[in-house]
Amino acid sequence: MRCLAGKIAIFAPIEKMTNENNMKTKRFLSFLVVTLALAVTPSWACTNLIVGKAASVDGSVICTYNCDGYGFAGSLSRTPGGRHEKDEKIAVREWGRGAVKGYIPQVEYTYDVIGFINEKQVSIVETTFDGRLELRNPEGLLDYFTMMHLGLERAATAREAIVIMTNLVRDYGYNSTGESITVCDKNEAWILEIIGKGPGVKGAVWVAVRIPDDCISAHANLCRIRQFPLKDPKNCLYSKDVISFAREKGYFSGKDEDFSFRDAYCPISFSAVRYADARVWSFFRHHYDQAEMDKYLPYINGQYDVCDHLPLYIKPDRKLSVRDIMNDMRDHYEGTPLDMTADMSAGPWSSPYRPLPMNWEVDGKSYFRERAIGTPQSGFTLVSQLRSWLPDEVGGIMYFNCDDANMIAYVPVYCCVNEVPEAFRRENNVNTEFSEHGAFWMNNLVANMIYPRYSAMIGDLREAQQELEDFYAADQTQVLKDIEPLTKRERVSYLTSKSAAYTAQMMQRWDKLFRLIVVKHNDQIMKPSENGAVVPGRYTTPGYDQQFREQISKDTGTRYLMPESSGDIKSL
Repeated sequence: MRCLAGKIAIFAPIEKMTNENNMKTKRFLSFLVVTLALAVTPSWACTNLIVGKAASVDGSVICTYNCDGYGFAGSLSRTPGGRHEKDEKIAVREWGRGAVKGYIPQVEYTYDVIGFINEKQVSIVETTFDGRLELRNPEGLLDYFTMMHLGLERAATAREAIVIMTNLVRDYGYNSTGESITVCDKNEAWILEIIGKGPGVKGAVWVAVRIPDDCISAHANLCRIRQFPLKDPKNCLYSKDVISFAREKGYFSGKDEDFSFRDAYCPISFSAVRYADARVWSFFRHHYDQAEMDKYLPYINGQYDVCDHLPLYIKPDRKLSVRDIMNDMRDHYEGTPLDMTADMSAGPWSSPYRPLPMNWEVDGKSYFRERAIGTPQSGFTLVSQLRSWLPDEVGGIMYFNCDDANMIAYVPVYCCVNEVPEAFRRENNVNTEFSEHGAFWMNNLVANMIYPRYSAMIGDLREAQQELEDFYAADQTQVLKDIEPLTKRERVSYLTSKSAAYTAQMMQRWDKLFRLIVVKHNDQIMKPSENGAVVPGRYTTPGYDQQFREQISKDTGTRYLMPESSGDIKSL
């Protein structure tokens, strides 16, 4: 079933253990320990937004990542690059357990990697769609995080990263479920979708589509690529057996030109669409005619006979900035029919947050809650900005922080840094122990105070958030002036110090914010504040939001109705 088109584009051997090699192997494995710990997340996690260079206000390629899942604390890791010996090997460890599964050859030269961006302005992020679970191959050597990191270490462009990653799983096997992977550089943005071939079968089937420069795209735990051009290698790459394998497995029987990767390898369901593609729909709705985008609501509501997919990408109605995309990462469907702040389930203070589980039953009937882009279980969030007209050292910025995108300020970390800022280091962000030195815990300290009284307290956070992000944005002009006369080595040192200073500034501001809201909102009153400080001698009693008051009157009848003869109403 074709959906409404309008103006929207539709696509559709053991390693040589010298001291030097041992050190390099340990550095790589240190990354894997961190990232594999982060990667053990539940289904319906993670969101990526993508902006082509002609769709951004300044010519940047932009991509984002909310890495979501309860039970882990986000942090940053760094893997230094450099030259490697001819016979050097990399130990690949078992997911979540650490046992060595096997070894793969190291390449002659690798690039520095900080988090999910490398020194050449290549950024790779992901969301999991699972798909046909019978296609997972537990015997494959590489999981998706290892594959992505190897791509970052070895690739100078997005296209090169796609070739490297898919060749690696071809040669060594792929042991994850289905993945949608955003692969960007300073000129191009791609979506790569990949899934294994089943137990004992090496390799994977995959397709990669380039997002047009003047368009935006997104994915959020549901396979997004349907039909794709079979003879356009500039804009589409795919495994040679992507269609024949589907025929072999009985997933597809039509003409090649009608083949849909999503329909073959990730058949849709209501929960997959509502929890996943609804996030993409909301992002598109921010940047396109809302009435046109609302024509896709039947799809979001499970009416697949009316519409059974979203466009892979759209041309936005205006060019987007990094700040626009940061705000998109905080979305809870505000202003849409799925608005999480606009009904009784939002509680007394119009909160967009809900406790788990996502599904429940009442009187034998099944219910669900929405799953938005902004979510409290994020371990970390990032926005990568990639700029072709600048030296790589300063051109690539990963705006990063730990925890929920809605409740943090994005901090610039340059792609060339040779140290991880203290607040983002793993040792300060352990999920079983609070640390005032860890960004994850400082952000959670504030966020968990605000969640229960959202509408009363979120304004204080917004003030601090905007203050920091305004400063970081304005300071970039001075940064470009400062680095102009510097050598590359001097630039790396300067930008490493800048990233550390930005992070420390954020931590100090969040400490101030925490102290403010403790005093300002003590005992559920609200004291006025100016410039981040409480004004003494006055307070207000905000009470419940109006929608909650109205619901109380409906649910309780006359219980709390004041008798007409009661006289003056007094507060105690």
